Amino acid sequence: MSKKTIQIGLLFALLIMPLISVTAKEETLGDLRKKYEALLQEQRDNEAKSEAAKKEAEAKERAKQAAEEKLTQAKKDEADAQAKIDESNVKIEELKQKAENTLKYLQQIKSQNAYVEYVSSASTMTDLINRIAGIEFITKSIQETLKSLEEEIKVNEKLKLELQEKQKALDSEIKNYQASIQKIHENIEEYDKFALGLPQKIQVAKDLYEAEKKTCQDTIGKTSDDVVISTCTNTQIPHNSGWLKPLNRGVITSEIGSRWGDYHNALDIGGNAEGTPIYAAAAGKVTGKISRYRCGGNMLYIDVVVGGQTYTTYYYHLLKFNVNVGDIVTQSTIIGWVGGGSTSTANGGYDGCTFGAHLHFGVARGRFTGTISRSNVITPPGFPNQYGWRFNSRTDYYG
Repeated sequence: MSKKTIQIGLLFALLIMPLISVTAKEETLGDLRKKYEALLQEQRDNEAKSEAAKKEAEAKERAKQAAEEKLTQAKKDEADAQAKIDESNVKIEELKQKAENTLKYLQQIKSQNAYVEYVSSASTMTDLINRIAGIEFITKSIQETLKSLEEEIKVNEKLKLELQEKQKALDSEIKNYQASIQKIHENIEEYDKFALGLPQKIQVAKDLYEAEKKTCQDTIGKTSDDVVISTCTNTQIPHNSGWLKPLNRGVITSEIGSRWGDYHNALDIGGNAEGTPIYAAAAGKVTGKISRYRCGGNMLYIDVVVGGQTYTTYYYHLLKFNVNVGDIVTQSTIIGWVGGGSTSTANGGYDGCTFGAHLHFGVARGRFTGTISRSNVITPPGFPNQYGWRFNSRTDYYG
């Protein structure tokens, strides 16, 4: 082999290697099975988190109740301290009045020489000493009682301040417990909401895996994990050159975007009675089917390829389904019928996110993964994101 031939061969290898390395790995039955099993594990993990969070909330609730009991006792103690202060103040006022009257009397008898007469009229020296001491004792006793009561008030005032500080600390402790408990309950709610969604995600993953497995069994007679799904006959998503409307006519009754404090991820199309046929907006493969969900009711997901790009199309509030997961649909396939009226919880149904007959129709970039990401949502081609816009045929195109 010549040197020139070797160089050409190496150059050719270098040129094709990047192309080989970036070729996307095709999805296998094993990939679908693993996704299904991962969702099952996620559900188990979330149930464990929810249970742990509930126990933590219960413990903090008990601690909060204990703090509230301490606060109640502290408030009672403060009231008792205030009552003692008030009682001491009354005693002081009474004693002050008594002292004032005593001093007035002593002053009076001294000015009238009654004091001298009272002292000098003593029969003995002992009696004289006793009389002088008695007057001094009365005066001193009043002074000491006043001082004692003032000290008692100081002690109770200090206790009152300490109890007030204790109450502040307990109030803060209770608020912290409450905030912590609220956060835990929010987390529990988040886990529970996610767990409520997981059964549907698990069902979607299970349905798709079983549908693809059956197709591969029927067409190539193999169902091992390494089977590439695209090699099974009738599993390829058909390509479309354009879009059609999912209904023969309708009017946009709600746009994509923020609505009632939440995000609305599709166009609501009204103007049709319940039971009106719904068509696939583009040919594709049914990849998800959720029945009687609390918000959305009967929900259908179809993966489509339009202009070489892959999209998820989704249809909510269906009265009934007319297709199953794994089915290949065309643009003339009736996939279901308009619901949202009798299915609404307002009318005794199961769907809490509808108040009348309409179709919730959306398009998102990429394949359906079990979640519609807000960042992937687009305005369905051929529609304006505009309330009140009407169309009168499936071929009406805006823009």
